[in-house]
Amino acid sequence: MTLFTVTLLTGCILMILGGLFISNNKSIEQQTFLLLRSDTATAITFGLAAVWFLWHITQLGEADFGNYRRILLIAFAGLALLSFLYLRDFLVVRGIAILILLTARVVLDSTDLHPSLSSRLFLVAFVYLAIIIALYLGALPFRLRDFLEWLFTKKHRRKWVGGFLAMYGLLLLVIAFSYSF
Repeated sequence: MTLFTVTLLTGCILMILGGLFISNNKSIEQQTFLLLRSDTATAITFGLAAVWFLWHITQLGEADFGNYRRILLIAFAGLALLSFLYLRDFLVVRGIAILILLTARVVLDSTDLHPSLSSRLFLVAFVYLAIIIALYLGALPFRLRDFLEWLFTKKHRRKWVGGFLAMYGLLLLVIAFSYSF
């Protein structure tokens, strides 16, 4: 993906997410908490994350344990299946965390192609923050529930977080259109 596309998509996603938090819709709060334990969302997010990760294993070269590709593929496929069967609690959060980590690689690879553009660092900084959050939530997925409970208890918190996300998304949109290749 190009740097323009990645920056544009990230900005749009942040603006949509920020808009959802800013809106005063009570069903968004309910749906957010239902999402944390949804079997459908778990199947989609964790299933997609597992397939994407297993695809990465099939692409390993010799220097990256490529000689053990088949063993790694079987082991991680079994681990994903066992996680889906026996570790369903907040598995959707872990699936989202894995998807964020895998997406971060794509985003950071696209930013490496243009090291002279200093404005790309706004995207890079956000991606590194997302990586830290994904690692934290991957290890402690119940903390997302705790954060959402804190966020939704007071309306002004939700509006501040939503406003920040929307404004940062808008900044990324402006930056995306400022690239000249």
